[in-house]
Amino acid sequence: MLDVGNQIAALDRMTTGELVGCYKELHGQPCRTRHRAYLLRKIAWRIQANAEGGLTERARKRAEELANDADVRVMAPKTMICPPQVGETVTVTVTRQVPMEEEKSNDPRMPPPGAALVRQYKGRTIRAVVLEDGQSVEWDGERFRSLSALANRITRSHMSGFRFFHLGVKR
Repeated sequence: MLDVGNQIAALDRMTTGELVGCYKELHGQPCRTRHRAYLLRKIAWRIQANAEGGLTERARKRAEELANDADVRVMAPKTMICPPQVGETVTVTVTRQVPMEEEKSNDPRMPPPGAALVRQYKGRTIRAVVLEDGQSVEWDGERFRSLSALANRITRSHMSGFRFFHLGVKR
């Protein structure tokens, strides 16, 4: 155990290039990174695993089962391929006079109820309709409380709905 501690302590004095060589020697394959903290953790773990026996046979079998079922990717795809949407799209725009007190409570960037918001996103046409309350929208048969909630669903990340639909933003 004392030897393992000395080996791990010696890692701090190594350069990144030396750590890369040590990683290749211990793991039997070249590493894809030169991130020093990552290399230190992986090498220290391997030194300790070699000295103390590594994973149990049960853990090794379970990891093998999980790895066989997983669709492993090293990098995310450059583009997402979306299937074409079927059917015709019809845009209907409805305008109405908004009372002054109702206008104050709503965001001025929000279009009036009944307005259709159309945007191209990753090769598909997104068409949402502003509902009667003036805040919520409907898209693909589903109701969303805000434009941001819809933008989050579409992009799968946090995004302002006004920015996604280019509302109130200078382009």
